[in-house]
Amino acid sequence: MNIAITIGDPAGVGAEVTLKALSDPDVAALAKWIVVGDAWVLDRAGQTCGIQPRNLRARILDLKALPEASGLHFGKLNAACGAAAVRYVRAATEMCLAGEADAMVTAPLNKEAVTLSGMPFSGHTEYIAELCGCRESWMLLANQRLAVVHVSTHVPLRVAIELDAPRIARTIQAGHEAMRWLGFPRPRIAVCGLNPHAGEHGLFGAEDQQIIAPAIDLARQAGIPCDGPVAPDTIFLQASRGAYDLVVAMYHDQGHIPMKLIDFEETVNISVGIPIIRTSVDHGTAFDIAGQNKADARNMKAALRMAAKMAANRARARTPTASPPSK
Repeated sequence: MNIAITIGDPAGVGAEVTLKALSDPDVAALAKWIVVGDAWVLDRAGQTCGIQPRNLRARILDLKALPEASGLHFGKLNAACGAAAVRYVRAATEMCLAGEADAMVTAPLNKEAVTLSGMPFSGHTEYIAELCGCRESWMLLANQRLAVVHVSTHVPLRVAIELDAPRIARTIQAGHEAMRWLGFPRPRIAVCGLNPHAGEHGLFGAEDQQIIAPAIDLARQAGIPCDGPVAPDTIFLQASRGAYDLVVAMYHDQGHIPMKLIDFEETVNISVGIPIIRTSVDHGTAFDIAGQNKADARNMKAALRMAAKMAANRARARTPTASPPSK
């Protein structure tokens, strides 16, 4: 099983956490890892954390996307670094689409650095979906206790609250499908309301009953059992205690805040609605500690483990005599 890893923005902690994660023998043994980036950037990160990239059980795909004379400084915004990070992602995505990799894992890039390079960019998920030719995509966060999929992510809140019932129904379906690769053949799903107390029967807003409830009915008609709309301020507590496997959040922070509180280090970002498996760390480039050997690799390890598990479950499901996916 081949899995590609992109090192993210060269000025951030991506290369460092990649090296640290792959230096764990248990993680290294999970797949044949292909590190996509610039070899000299990995060497430089290795000098800061005492890990030689070429001593790891991984192949380095040197794209030579960032010249050594580019003025790279750890922790500093750099348009050339932003452009290089995007090239890494594009290469890994193309490898997955061509069948050269069974999954991809992305270290963080910096949206501002990418934008400085002259490329409009809203996020990894949206960019990878575009490369895959998908009109829609979703972000799913998962850890050992819970998963959440978002109806919308990187859009202004004013836009996010303009709900669309078919989009919500498709989000429920996409989340249900993704849970199969995570090892849940029959996931228990709860759908958040938009307003406080899920609208309290119209007292605090009509969207919950007029838009979200019909979307849930559409999902049920498609054969997906789910509960809701439920009050968003209580459902995550119930789900974290085992009542549900997947929560459908209406917008970015509604899902992100509780997930990061529940388990920041082990929460993995998964792209949903695309034909390839892509996981990522759920943290940023951490410019404030880049190049100082302070980056914690637990989140990257979790992303690598998740990608390996999803790839194995998908391969097993495609086998005629496949056994149920493993959790």
